[in-house]
Amino acid sequence: MNNADGVNEVVKSSNPKKAAAQAVAFLEVLETAGVILNASNEVISQSSKAESMGLVEYEKLANDELQELVNQARAEKKPKSSELYFQKNFKAPRQYISARATMLSDDLVILLIEDKTEAKRLEDVRYDFVENISHELKTPISAISLLAEALQVSLDDAEQTKKFASNLQREAKRLGGLVNRIIELSRIQAGDIGGVASVFQLGDVIAEAVDANLFLADRRAVKLTFDVIPNVEIFGDRELISMAVKNLIENAIVYSESNSQVGVGLTVDDDFAEVSVTDNGIGIPVDQQERIFERFYRVDPSRSRETGGTGLGLSIVKHAAQNHGGEVSVFSRVGLGSTFTLKLPLHKQPNERPE
Repeated sequence: MNNADGVNEVVKSSNPKKAAAQAVAFLEVLETAGVILNASNEVISQSSKAESMGLVEYEKLANDELQELVNQARAEKKPKSSELYFQKNFKAPRQYISARATMLSDDLVILLIEDKTEAKRLEDVRYDFVENISHELKTPISAISLLAEALQVSLDDAEQTKKFASNLQREAKRLGGLVNRIIELSRIQAGDIGGVASVFQLGDVIAEAVDANLFLADRRAVKLTFDVIPNVEIFGDRELISMAVKNLIENAIVYSESNSQVGVGLTVDDDFAEVSVTDNGIGIPVDQQERIFERFYRVDPSRSRETGGTGLGLSIVKHAAQNHGGEVSVFSRVGLGSTFTLKLPLHKQPNERPE
């Protein structure tokens, strides 16, 4: 039974005035936004949720599309539904709502509203994710297909065969890296760290992440240094935090020029640990700094193609931080470099109590 049917059951044998009161009481229990209108389309009652959403102004519906939905339900004597965007005022965020209008009696119409903004956002995110994945996978798959064909017709030419085989291996590695990053991001976005959470030393994780990136740093002639304070404990998924720190360091190395330096540090500020990764690389324009944590977004696409970047590394960092009650931020100037800061809440011992 949906909310409208439930309201009708509650008020089936009531008079109009009592029906409105019973219907609103029913909606308050369900925490559903509801508005009841009389034959003149004046709002005679509304739930607290409807009031907070700003659905009513001067005893009238504040949205023309909602009013049209009520008119249709009244004219056709049957429930009418619609999904639309609603904005309380020009300063308020836009909400995506599901609306259903149905006759409550011969004169009264009840309008039920559900806020589906978050569900719509997730749906759009999933759609964009699939679109981006399709696009990103298409490039290495097409390259592998073409290289395989070229390899077949160049078997008699040892030099060409070696070249095509090398390129084929590079594209296969790129494809494998992309698939692994997608799996990592999907796991992180699930947000469930309870089953694998533990207390660990953040300094140890940073040392391991630095060690894991030494080969890349040497290959790109980048000096990699780190300076951490001891006994900084974090409670959470050690593997995810390790992955996040590795991604930050790898990203800094990739976007640094040869003979430059990347520094990694660990400090404590109040109840938070702060992991900072600083480079002297190309920097990030101000208008792109908010977007760099988006999936598949790249500041320099040509450099990403050269290094095999997937455009998922910083997105993984963002979600790993959020899953642990932290955040990641960036300070950058074009031509001077960038500093990424991963902020994570410190683990508190059971006997630690705020003063």
